[in-house]
Amino acid sequence: MSAVEARLAELGLTLPAVAAPLAAYQPAVRSGVYVYTSGQLPMVDGKLPVTGKVGAEVTAEEAKELARTCALNALAAVKSVAGDLDRIARVVKVVGFVASATDFTGQPGVINGASELLGQVLGDKGVHARSAVGVAVLPLDAPVEVEVQVELASA
Repeated sequence: MSAVEARLAELGLTLPAVAAPLAAYQPAVRSGVYVYTSGQLPMVDGKLPVTGKVGAEVTAEEAKELARTCALNALAAVKSVAGDLDRIARVVKVVGFVASATDFTGQPGVINGASELLGQVLGDKGVHARSAVGVAVLPLDAPVEVEVQVELASA
């Protein structure tokens, strides 16, 4: 077990299986020392636990937990192409999308769920640049979607 996966276990988390793509794309792609994940939905056992807009059917607190799940799914996608999460030199960028009610403006707080998880799991290597964007709708009516870019240590 890698040190990163051991840290996940300490937090009571396990790395899920990589979510199957919903269309014509790969969950993650490696280019040189970088891994780019596709947008990760908060899938748990192949299903979305909650659907709807944040600020309407979904609370900001629920959405923050869903963003945490997205980040965990992104780590699984990274591992699928990097082979070992201990190869992560740093998280470079996180982009979070929040399906928002028209008056909801708390997107940064929602995406903190992903950022905080990456920090808890990776320490200083999890500190990153980030964007948090409100959108009208996401695939499968998901409330949140997160993509991650990481740099790998040289092999």
